[in-house]
Amino acid sequence: MNPSHPSIALIHDERFQNHRAPQGHPERSERLIAVDRGLTSFTPYLSRLTSREATEEELLRVHSAAHLRTIEKSAKQISSHFDADTFGSEKSFATALLAAGSTVELALRVAKKEVNFGLSAVRPPGHHAENDRAMGFCLFNNVAIAARALQTQTGMDKVMILDWDVHHGNGTQHTFEEDPSVLYLSLHQYPHYPGTGDFGEKGRGVGIGSTANLPMPPGCGDHEYLGLLQRAVGPIARHFKPQMILVSCGFDAHREDPLASMEVTETGYRTMTQYVRNLANEICQGRLMFVLEGGYSLLGLEEGTRGVLDGLLSDPSSSLADVAVTQGSSLSAVLNRAAQVHAPRVPDFGAP
Repeated sequence: MNPSHPSIALIHDERFQNHRAPQGHPERSERLIAVDRGLTSFTPYLSRLTSREATEEELLRVHSAAHLRTIEKSAKQISSHFDADTFGSEKSFATALLAAGSTVELALRVAKKEVNFGLSAVRPPGHHAENDRAMGFCLFNNVAIAARALQTQTGMDKVMILDWDVHHGNGTQHTFEEDPSVLYLSLHQYPHYPGTGDFGEKGRGVGIGSTANLPMPPGCGDHEYLGLLQRAVGPIARHFKPQMILVSCGFDAHREDPLASMEVTETGYRTMTQYVRNLANEICQGRLMFVLEGGYSLLGLEEGTRGVLDGLLSDPSSSLADVAVTQGSSLSAVLNRAAQVHAPRVPDFGAP
């Protein structure tokens, strides 16, 4: 780390712990205490932004009015469930509004270059939330709401969402799969919850090609993730030319996570972040922010947070070695399958 490097704008508020989980639920308030530990050594580089609630107008660009009312009604109950995994408590509606609105605010600041990089450490997470359905621990789709706000409030033509949460972001994909102005790229364990995100899901109608899924078998780690970023995500992003990159930053691909079977380490999150930061510098004037999604190992959350911040603050002039692709490896298999879908539109697909 170097004190001369730019600071990172941070959304982090104790009120995000007010979304109270049932006993034993993995999406619990202690997750943010673990994130706090990851932030500790980076305090001189962090500037906190004031949190705010999302407006109804911002929410309705992604969710139906009926969905908003459903979540709002949960505030009248001590506890509620939207499905078998997704819960609410008396303060969940207010907390979800705060998560979505604060993520929008940070995105707008990054877009206008008022701040450098951004980290939105919020809960509840968002990428599983559909237009009219809460699911997968998610109530409102924070990153999708932020992407729409960027387009509406700053006039951005193209926005890219990179999702490296270990679970496929079905809600984000479905929000944008018919929209060629938002590129959604996902690296995730497959088959796994929620069951979506296979190679052939590449968008619909005029949106064909603006969705790219890179489903990975269990056991993948730092080598496979960085390899896919270099040889798939980078070429697709350069072809799309977004004006800003938002990362749905789950830490549940960490080797200690209880809900998945991947092997990413703190070093992996650092190099992944370094690669994406360099990519953002190359194609969208450095406009880049991270939004917390999943991650259910407290150690994984701490190490992942530390890795992301360390990656953002690493020497921007340094480059990462190209990941080798061995014939017959998991990385080779994923790249070969993805190439069948995307190489016809992206001539340099597969090149580091």
